[in-house]
Amino acid sequence: QDRYGKFSIQFGMSSTPVLDNGVLYIQLIHGEGNPKTREAVVVALEGLTGKEVWKVDRPSDAEAENEHSYASATMYDDGKTKMLLSHGADFIVAHDLKDGHEIWRCGGLNRRDDTVLPYDPTLRFVASPVSAPGIIVVPTAKQHPVLAIRPDGKGDITSDAKQHLWTWKRTPDVPTPVIVDDLLYLCMENGNLTVLEAMSGKEVYSEATHRQRHRASPVYADGKLYLTARDGRITVVQAGREFKVLSVNELGEDQSASPAISNGTIYLRTFQHLWAIRTVK
Repeated sequence: QDRYGKFSIQFGMSSTPVLDNGVLYIQLIHGEGNPKTREAVVVALEGLTGKEVWKVDRPSDAEAENEHSYASATMYDDGKTKMLLSHGADFIVAHDLKDGHEIWRCGGLNRRDDTVLPYDPTLRFVASPVSAPGIIVVPTAKQHPVLAIRPDGKGDITSDAKQHLWTWKRTPDVPTPVIVDDLLYLCMENGNLTVLEAMSGKEVYSEATHRQRHRASPVYADGKLYLTARDGRITVVQAGREFKVLSVNELGEDQSASPAISNGTIYLRTFQHLWAIRTVK
């Protein structure tokens, strides 16, 4: 905050940086809610020194709480095209990695002209976008939709039908989606698991798991998805087109953080403890 100004964000800055090729990319999307002033920026820093590589303003017409984003920037990389995606304040924006300039932006994530879903002043984004070659999946919040867009746009692609692959009727409010092979997994806040074909948006299945608030993101490892509920119950679901619960595990401690998995160990951060679970040989 000494460098980029005092944060004005209701629940605190929670965006995770992206480290790529020695450069740290950070989205600081926040503000006091006045659409005439813009505090949001996206910055790139040298990872080893903290020296600023570039800083760009991140303008939008978002109002009220929607100036705030709790989502994280992500990287799109299909082996040919590589760019940073910032998400929040009613838009997803693609940035050039060399100088941060805006390549394209997509709005329509908080509709202003929809009589069914009018502009919501509390539609802050928490879930982050995910991508696979040829597709970027864009969650929104609350009762608004998920969008799937092409990565090769230019300028404002909000109304460019050629850049939109599909729209799904309901988004995860907090958990970030997961793409594995050709399937997209959406863990809803109520524990419903919806699986779609990633490129077409066609529903494969939608099934209920544990009827508790889910704020942790689903995590994939070794052919399994781990869905973590607020009360500490972790439902392990087989990845693929068939819904199959492999196991249900009770930690007995409240948890909102997503699991982390590395080298055969599952790390779980509850409100009380940090757990490390692995097979003991």
